[in-house]
Amino acid sequence: MQIGAYKIYPIETGTFALDGGAMFGVIPKNLWQKSNPADAQNRIDLALRALLLKSHDKIILIDCGIGEKFDAKWSGIYKIDHSTHSLVNSLAKIHLTPDDITDVILSHLHFDHAGGVTYIKHGSLNLTFTNALHYVQEKQWLWALNPSQKDRASFLKENLVPLEKSGQLRLLTGYQSPFPEIEMPLMFGHTPAMQLVLIGDHKTSLLYTADLIPTRSHIPVPWIMAYDNNPMQTLKEKQKILKDAVKYKRILFFEHDPRYVASYVNFDSKKGYSAGTSFGASDFNDL
Repeated sequence: MQIGAYKIYPIETGTFALDGGAMFGVIPKNLWQKSNPADAQNRIDLALRALLLKSHDKIILIDCGIGEKFDAKWSGIYKIDHSTHSLVNSLAKIHLTPDDITDVILSHLHFDHAGGVTYIKHGSLNLTFTNALHYVQEKQWLWALNPSQKDRASFLKENLVPLEKSGQLRLLTGYQSPFPEIEMPLMFGHTPAMQLVLIGDHKTSLLYTADLIPTRSHIPVPWIMAYDNNPMQTLKEKQKILKDAVKYKRILFFEHDPRYVASYVNFDSKKGYSAGTSFGASDFNDL
């Protein structure tokens, strides 16, 4: 897919699983399990999908997956699987390595979005993207260093400390447009100052929705994760994002949907917002 100056590639970095009830909050299981079947532990399969933007002078990666630092115990808890997809293998398919990445935009610092920032070699932590600047909102960074009891398990020091020491961390303040045709609106319902990424030209726009709308199933406004710190704020943010998606015929890109990479949005005055034409990986690449 091409938008403006950027060739756009979904980057599958692996899969994992989380509790279905937590992923859908107050929505009854007999509704969400129709599109997201749960296993014996009530976990649903989820993608760990990053997005790569390539122009003539920039190779920008948005989020980087969960990484491969978890031991067998924790890999089992989260059903982490890199047997089919990994960050390195997916980059290799488009003839790139982590060293080619010039910039990394981190939507937020939860371990399933920022874990790929570091890797372990010979028992020591190393920065994955050695030549890249890493962009994080300052409010999110400060929250990650001192999170609440509710979400402290989502922030891991092994993803933060090497990045801070590297000199390649760039802390941002407020709504940003750091590159041509790229804007980064801020959301506060899921976690403080989560930055989405909007890529657009005069014809087409695509929004990387991170954990505001993690899967296609989360498009209806009330389908909100129990993981969110401020679900009523999430609800307001979703209404604005979805309204704009319909108005501008914008494509939403899903980080965690195991089947669909992206989708348009429909609106009905009685039924509300729903998924429109949706795209798997091969469909998306043909856009």
